Amino acid sequence: MKIKLTYSIVAAISILILFLTACTSPQKADPVATNITMYTHTWDEIINKGKLDLFNDSNFTKNITMHEGPRDVVGIDSARAYYANYLTGFSNINFTIKDVFGQGNKIVKYWNFKGTHTGVFFGIPATGKTVNVDGVTLVRMENGKIAEERDILDNLEFMQQLGLIPR
Repeated sequence: MKIKLTYSIVAAISILILFLTACTSPQKADPVATNITMYTHTWDEIINKGKLDLFNDSNFTKNITMHEGPRDVVGIDSARAYYANYLTGFSNINFTIKDVFGQGNKIVKYWNFKGTHTGVFFGIPATGKTVNVDGVTLVRMENGKIAEERDILDNLEFMQQLGLIPR
């Protein structure tokens, strides 16, 4: 009787230990969710708060490639210089990520950009016009860093809103 009771107690304690260990073991972070959080935070800070210093090797791969026809923008310094045009060319900027999702190392971002063209933008003198444009960005992440992007937007509509092309 004493042996059966001892085995029962040992079994009960073992089950309890297994249960507690399973409930308290660290959970692995979802890499897609981690990438999305890092990505959305980085772009919100860069565009809405003007933090161009976030173009660094903590957030972007050394050879970040942004497919911005007619030529690709390659490298952290080039990407920073490219996006500086938006921050110096527009005031009252409001960049909103409307939706974002991902799979594996890929992210898709649906966004809206609003601003007033009050400065030089890629050599275009200020028009004083307000823009409101939607777009989509296809993203590839690499080891938790932004490695590649392709922006898709209606450039004709964008130029029309700036008053550079008649409607």
